[in-house]
Amino acid sequence: MRVRLEEFASEVFAPLVRRDWLEKGQLYLRGLLLDGRRKSMQPMAERLGVDHQRLQQFMTSSTWPVQEVRAGLAWRAVRAVRPQVWVVDDTGFPKDGTASPGVARQYSGTLGKVGNCQIGVSVHAASDTASCPLSWRLFLPAAWDEPEAAARRAACRIPDTEHHRPKWQLALEMLDELSGIGLRPAVLVADTGYGANADFRHGLEDRGLAYVLQAKAEMTAHGGNIEPHQPAYGGLGPRPRPRYRTRPVSLREHVLAAGRHHGRALSWRKGSRAAMSSHFVLLRIRLAGRRPKPAADGTIGLSWLIAQWPEGEAEPTKYWISNLPANIPAKDLVRLAKARWRIEHDYRELKTALGLDHFEGRSFTGWHRHVTLVTAAHLFLTEQRTCPKAPARA
Repeated sequence: MRVRLEEFASEVFAPLVRRDWLEKGQLYLRGLLLDGRRKSMQPMAERLGVDHQRLQQFMTSSTWPVQEVRAGLAWRAVRAVRPQVWVVDDTGFPKDGTASPGVARQYSGTLGKVGNCQIGVSVHAASDTASCPLSWRLFLPAAWDEPEAAARRAACRIPDTEHHRPKWQLALEMLDELSGIGLRPAVLVADTGYGANADFRHGLEDRGLAYVLQAKAEMTAHGGNIEPHQPAYGGLGPRPRPRYRTRPVSLREHVLAAGRHHGRALSWRKGSRAAMSSHFVLLRIRLAGRRPKPAADGTIGLSWLIAQWPEGEAEPTKYWISNLPANIPAKDLVRLAKARWRIEHDYRELKTALGLDHFEGRSFTGWHRHVTLVTAAHLFLTEQRTCPKAPARA
């Protein structure tokens, strides 16, 4: 295992042209993989038998190219995982105090409440058997752009080019970055924090990306068979644009109107004892909302609505929307809708075993370096599980 780790490290850290960078990168990676409850720099240094200043300097003040390392890891992760989907997600990093970059009292799904934390936005490659992060961004709340935050920004060495951007925008930036190195998802999935955001959906569509996104029951849509009406032209001014005359209704209302009998039982993967299955209703709709994006003829494109309506429930419990083609089999739609479960499993390893949220440094760049090196450690373990007898070389 030690030989494999050294070979793996020499390959993923190939962009680190200085010998001392390579040595410290390998050292940090070993520290993350060693047994131990805390994976912050000082406890790792003690287990490694080195001065923690060596690790601290490497993470916070050296100039090694984290973007190049991350790009190599992304390519390697895609080869190892062979993803069916990419997953956009975010996770909380609980913190004490106010000195860490991006820390604020904000809602965290990890905590299940508002708490003092950082939020990391991530893109993962995922299959039924493995997943691995491809890229990370630290979310900066709007308060970090206020004049009162200038001293904290300087202390955290936050670049002047980094400002508050919504999480969905950070996700699109990562997708663009990955596309720039030749990586694009077959299908992208995300939870309601992203699926309910029209700007995010439009961004995916503008990039030609297929998606299956969790949605909120109260989101509105027209029926799939509804066409826009062309108002008569009065002869003065510009011609009126076609518009829908019917009132859009909620996704919940669409499914309730169709009835549970309109659906069927479908399985999406094998569980520990039996196939995981439920009852699903699938409909064709035209999403409305406050920012619909009609074509030039006024038509809103058709989307899939997938609703999970378990036995004994009075109404559906979960909803998804998708821009995948009309001829996709129902079982494939459901399988893709359920695909993000895998990263929840791997988040546990990233956090509990590899110290994803243990970084105690107060550097913006240091945070991104830490999560990148945790990604490297996770990828090493993933490669050993998916192909344990293979050499580390990709």
